[in-house]
Amino acid sequence: MTRACTPDPSAAPPPPARRDMRSAIAPGALGAVLILAAAVLFVTLPGKLAEAHDFRAARSCEDVAAPENGDCLATWPAAVVAKESRREKKSDTRLVTVDPGDGPPFEVELRGAGSVFGELEPGDRVTVHSWRGTVWALGLGELRQDVRGKPGPGAAARLAVALALLVVGAAFVRGAFWWSLRHTRDPAVHAWQSWVPFAATSAAVGVAITSALTVDDVPLVLLITAAGCAVAWSASALLTRLLGRRATDVVTLEPKTLTAGRSSVPSWRARSPTASRGTTT
Repeated sequence: MTRACTPDPSAAPPPPARRDMRSAIAPGALGAVLILAAAVLFVTLPGKLAEAHDFRAARSCEDVAAPENGDCLATWPAAVVAKESRREKKSDTRLVTVDPGDGPPFEVELRGAGSVFGELEPGDRVTVHSWRGTVWALGLGELRQDVRGKPGPGAAARLAVALALLVVGAAFVRGAFWWSLRHTRDPAVHAWQSWVPFAATSAAVGVAITSALTVDDVPLVLLITAAGCAVAWSASALLTRLLGRRATDVVTLEPKTLTAGRSSVPSWRARSPTASRGTTT
């Protein structure tokens, strides 16, 4: 009687590779949310950017023969009635009440801890700077301090935040696409496969924020941001490919014969119980 040999499970062919789509859901969803938030900011930006452009282009009312709609930069004297510093939501609020003389007193909030707020005392005469009926700065002698809400800085900061959200969201979507192409039989992810794209995205975000806060031309800001993203992500792809090739290098080990006089390590090979019994009875 002949006994059939049990097939070795290790000799079976591996299952077909499948794409691991579950790993791409979280980064893809987060990237879509960030891109949507950036789109909402971009929708509200045109008005703020146009206002900032008009403010930068405005001239002094003394240089304009017939100003229209208060588009010129006006200055007029006022007296300080009171000043107050408050602590609200982990930030300091600096309020100054001024009396223009020809109208009721009003309150303005100064930006930051400037020199004007520190030098002001009730009864001092200040110079009020306004544009389109809105106060944007207070002057005391040769000193001047901006008021919170001045046209320009807010629009630039909003543009910087929108670009940063767009770049990070695109990076997450790109990462989700990479994860969707990865198979379940692929080796474990190396550390450099995470920190290289992270460093590239951080560099692209830095370029976007710097250009938004320092360059006044919006098309030029977008061009600089796009160029920064292209350079950073191309360098990331090349570096990732280079490190991947080094991680998969094949090392060939060649056995060497021991010289005479040295003890050799005996070699043995495990045999399966089925093979040691024989096949006939």
